[in-house]
Amino acid sequence: MSKTSPPHIYALALGSNRPLSARQTPARLLDEAARLIGDLGDVLAVAPVAITRPVGPSQRLFANGALVVRSCLAPEDMLHALQRIERSLGRRRYRRWGARRLDIDIILWSGGRWNSRRLAIPHPAFRVRDFVLGPLVSIAPRWRDPVSGFSLRHLQAHLRKAA
Repeated sequence: MSKTSPPHIYALALGSNRPLSARQTPARLLDEAARLIGDLGDVLAVAPVAITRPVGPSQRLFANGALVVRSCLAPEDMLHALQRIERSLGRRRYRRWGARRLDIDIILWSGGRWNSRRLAIPHPAFRVRDFVLGPLVSIAPRWRDPVSGFSLRHLQAHLRKAA
């Protein structure tokens, strides 16, 4: 997709539970990631950082956040750009569900559904992850899941009621 194509809106989830250095704590890594994502388009909203318990074997608390960005990048191009940002901030892929310096996921986009070998939008597990829904609801509560038709606020209320 060329830079002159119409822009897309993306809802991204960010998480970190492993510092890069004493000064680059997980919360600061999220801030730096948001700044770098700004180079890919216009950041429209940034959620406050939430500290959450880990899922899986990791014992470290997570810093979780979300942002909404407008970009002319197509979904696959956005994925590649986000993975470059992850690597530039110390992301190494070792173990699924393990501690990580930075994870950036495309949760939703303005085009509805997207499915390819490397990317599925909406993110397949976002509806059952309060650490994703919480930050997203704080900045885009009315955004609708293209699969269920429910708003993010409704999905979060349903998830919390089920817990």
